[in-house]
Amino acid sequence: MSKNPSKRREALLYHAKPRPGKIEVIPTKKYATQRDLSLAYSPWVAEPCLEINKEVRNVYKYTNKGNLVAVISNGTAVLGLGNIGPEASKPVMEGKGLLFKIFADVDVFDIEINTENVDEFVETVKNIAPTFGGINLEDIKAPEAFEIERRLKEELDIPVMHDDQHGTAIISAAALLNALELGGKKIEEVSIVVNGAGAAAISCARLYKAFGAREENMIMLDSKGVIRADRENLSEEKKEFASAKDIDTLEEAIKGADVFIGLSVKDVLTPEMLKSMADNPIVFAMANPDPEIAYDVALKTRKDVIMATGRSDHPNQVNNVLGFPFIFRGALDVRATKINEEMKMAAVRALAALAKEPVPEQVNIAYGETKLNFGRDYIIPKPFDPRLIVAVPPAVAKAAMESGVATNPITDWTKYHDDLYARMGSDNKLIRLLFNRAKLDPKRIVYTEAEHIDVLKAAQVVYEEGIGIPVLLGRKEIIRNLMEQLEFDADLEIIDPKNDKQPEKLKLYARKFWEKRKRKGITLYDAEKLMRERNYFGGMMLNEGDADAMISGYSRSYPVVIKPVFETVGRFEGVDKVATTNLMLTNKGVLFIADTAINIEPTAKELAKIAQMTNYTIKMFGLEPVIAMISYANFGSSQNPNAVKVREAVSILHKTNPDMIVDGEIQADFALNPELLKEKFPFSKLAGKKVNTLIFPNLDAANSTYKLLKELNQSESIGPIMLGLRLPVHLVQMHASVDEMVNMSAVAVVDAQQKEKRKNKHSNS
Repeated sequence: MSKNPSKRREALLYHAKPRPGKIEVIPTKKYATQRDLSLAYSPWVAEPCLEINKEVRNVYKYTNKGNLVAVISNGTAVLGLGNIGPEASKPVMEGKGLLFKIFADVDVFDIEINTENVDEFVETVKNIAPTFGGINLEDIKAPEAFEIERRLKEELDIPVMHDDQHGTAIISAAALLNALELGGKKIEEVSIVVNGAGAAAISCARLYKAFGAREENMIMLDSKGVIRADRENLSEEKKEFASAKDIDTLEEAIKGADVFIGLSVKDVLTPEMLKSMADNPIVFAMANPDPEIAYDVALKTRKDVIMATGRSDHPNQVNNVLGFPFIFRGALDVRATKINEEMKMAAVRALAALAKEPVPEQVNIAYGETKLNFGRDYIIPKPFDPRLIVAVPPAVAKAAMESGVATNPITDWTKYHDDLYARMGSDNKLIRLLFNRAKLDPKRIVYTEAEHIDVLKAAQVVYEEGIGIPVLLGRKEIIRNLMEQLEFDADLEIIDPKNDKQPEKLKLYARKFWEKRKRKGITLYDAEKLMRERNYFGGMMLNEGDADAMISGYSRSYPVVIKPVFETVGRFEGVDKVATTNLMLTNKGVLFIADTAINIEPTAKELAKIAQMTNYTIKMFGLEPVIAMISYANFGSSQNPNAVKVREAVSILHKTNPDMIVDGEIQADFALNPELLKEKFPFSKLAGKKVNTLIFPNLDAANSTYKLLKELNQSESIGPIMLGLRLPVHLVQMHASVDEMVNMSAVAVVDAQQKEKRKNKHSNS
């Protein structure tokens, strides 16, 4: 299927290594001792069994049923692949399970059923239903999908939803409500053309009707043309939307129409057809990967068009991930017996309303926007919006309660919101945000150690993902041979400073470096010799604007690599000491740790400066820094110089940066336990807030802590991220993984974007 051999290999390796598949079962209870095991299984497991036997609803109290969804398919209609069967569909179902987990913390078992018979399918699902709190049907061909969902909804007492049908309907309905508002139109008055008559199209049309669209104002087309009432052999679903109008083609149907809904094939809507639509036409071209009309073509054809697609590289992406994780989250949390129309409509209204609210800076930064505002280019929330989990599930839960299908109503909504926020801690959305932002404006990244295969693999990922444009330093023959092994077919700049046969650039860099350091014991001869070293050469590439960022450190120790960086790039104006921070992705959320690599025993003043630089860097990620200055003591409980130093640093920050959320000295357990912190130290600036940054008093503590987190808790680490350098140079740890180098490359690109903005701002002021 793929025309990219290296991408195909990467996809296969991703699913196969280090262990096959994408999801696993992880124990949630202690199991270290015989006592633990006797409680988990025989003999004491009998106690919850007996309680459930007395009252079946206790199954939610004593098992994971309440947070467990089955993703079920027979593989008969896998997107883009067709009827590939149950086994071949399993990677897709595992992927759906992964999305459930990372977006809404819903656990999933994927189940593939080997039958295309409706009765057998329904009976199988009914027989396994006691295990689950909800059923997500997936990739089942129509018309069987309609019958399967209808019967399961009637015969089961847990939520059932066929996401292929309802996901697109819910997201597009939210977008449609907002588009109609912007276009000054009413849903009960507009004419709607739906091109496509599959499960998603039927569900979209039905949901639009629920919001007021009139059947007589809707025209649906399938591969044969307009679905007319006089056509023979129509399915019951198509009969519902059969038109009495004497027309046959899309060209005829689209004339004067207000809304075009495309769930069909690429390029079916021509510019001439778009021109024939009403003023402020609404075009949702949702065929993937190529829409019914290209986005740029539509905007060029009609300046007044309000456009949405299924693509992430255009505004207004209709993405099902905005819906299904959060809809099931709300349904599970009230133990709903079904997902009904009221709940789906509540999700639509919540999504539509969220698009009108001020957008968090984190989202603006991720999408490279100065300010996302409700309008033609923003009618639906972005998938990375962290507010989705506290907007959609409560709306769905309330609708379930009001419509009488909730068996466990929520009474404390404040606590529920807090619980939903807490579920976000297990996710690493920040990396996706980081990558997304880097791709908006890729930069030239110098890799000084490109002769190492892992460094080259990282550069390959960076290039293929569109994060940056690699510049490779090293021996050309070795690099080209490695690229051939990796099937890395890209026309990239490869430079060998040691054996460059055209040394003009090297001589230029040497002269510039000598002019900078001639009063510090460096001769021109020394400078030319140093330029043969890749870290010096790479640093000078940045200085002269021949590259935007640099990655190094894979094969050499930190002190060896940092010296050339200091001598070529240097510090930012006003910065006395450079520092580093590591971004840790923990199961409780994002945590920044500083200084992890450079300052061995900083003074109070230097600690304050490290906190200031870390504060600035965290904001670069679109997060609000909440900083704890860590010590073994709490708020004056010790007069030891080590504790006093941290206290003095906090005092400096409170005077110089009163708007910073920073406090200490404080022990790490108090800092990371909001309840304990609020109870014991209610006077602290950290009370009532979730700390996301720890500044340690020395290098021993910070370095050891981040490495312990990384190894013991398997927390993903990005860093050390350099703070205070004039230009974007970032050094990875020796023998860093490919993923770590890719992540650091994305950081380097975002850093370069920020420094470029800062430079332009100063030059314009």
